[in-house]
Amino acid sequence: MDSTLTRMDATFRKTMTSVTDLIFPANRGKDEMQQRIVRKNHEYVTNLPLQMALYFNAFFFPFWFIGCVVILEMKWQRLDDLYRIVLVAIYIVYFIIECIRLYLGYLGNLMERVPELAGSWLLTLLLSFPLILLLVINENAVLLPFERALHIVMGLFVLMEVILGYFAIRTMVDYQVTKYHLQQFSDLENIDENDYYPETRYTS
Repeated sequence: MDSTLTRMDATFRKTMTSVTDLIFPANRGKDEMQQRIVRKNHEYVTNLPLQMALYFNAFFFPFWFIGCVVILEMKWQRLDDLYRIVLVAIYIVYFIIECIRLYLGYLGNLMERVPELAGSWLLTLLLSFPLILLLVINENAVLLPFERALHIVMGLFVLMEVILGYFAIRTMVDYQVTKYHLQQFSDLENIDENDYYPETRYTS
């Protein structure tokens, strides 16, 4: 069981790393960032606005979900059979996605892990944003004023996280790539002179 979870985690991280490299190519020409990394051994690149958005979103989400369930119960008789099934399916899927993406967003942003943060950003962009947009603009779902207000607030959180997450991932990718390249030079400088004699190849 542990080995299966380890393989799944490794596969997930590898996939998210590949997707991140494709969507957020590293900008290696930033001399300013290189100088900041040289000056300091480690610099935190956690995005504070994104963390604040995730924090308040995590607090608002339970109230949003409870409010949506209560309103759905109130207008149940006024809905068509099709929209009953659609709304129940949307709320169930959104609940699952929201829990996963908030967890990955917290973990990726605080721990500076690009695969987790990229996974959270992709879930936000490809699933959460279209679903909340559908809930806001679908008049056939008999939207009540309070329900529309709940969806608009949640939509603003999701939109902020899409925008802030993009810049957070770009900054984190650039920082880690630059740090990796500088680490190679640092490792070469730390080689013990007694362990490496390139001239002996020619003097022996």
